[in-house]
Amino acid sequence: MNSTLRGQILMELATPAGVSFQIPVRLTFTRIKAWSIQLTFFLPGDEPVQWNVSRELLLDGLSDVAGEGDVRVRPLAWHDGELVAITLRSPEGEAELVAPATALHAFLLRTDLLVPFGEEFSDEWLDQGIARLLTDAESRR
Repeated sequence: MNSTLRGQILMELATPAGVSFQIPVRLTFTRIKAWSIQLTFFLPGDEPVQWNVSRELLLDGLSDVAGEGDVRVRPLAWHDGELVAITLRSPEGEAELVAPATALHAFLLRTDLLVPFGEEFSDEWLDQGIARLLTDAESRR
């Protein structure tokens, strides 16, 4: 079975300065980091921007406000649940990604087929992590 899922969703990126434009955002989910989804997007002239966002936070944010720190996810009420906003805050600034809720939900459902929600930290996951640590330690000798 494949251990990585990839998808791409066209999202609107809005900045506090009032600039907004459509960008493709790549979503990557791996069995090794089953609790999170990596969001990657490219801004003209910059290095790729990568954020690891909790899979559960994204799921919760489809129907209600979720998150309190650097990442917040919420449905946009005036779009009748069709859009979801992902607010990203860092020391460099803040940005908001607006995604179609159905596309994000579809990707989350695909992740659930690979690693069901609630089983992110299974015995198999723990065994794989220990094996990687032992392999790394052995290779450093």
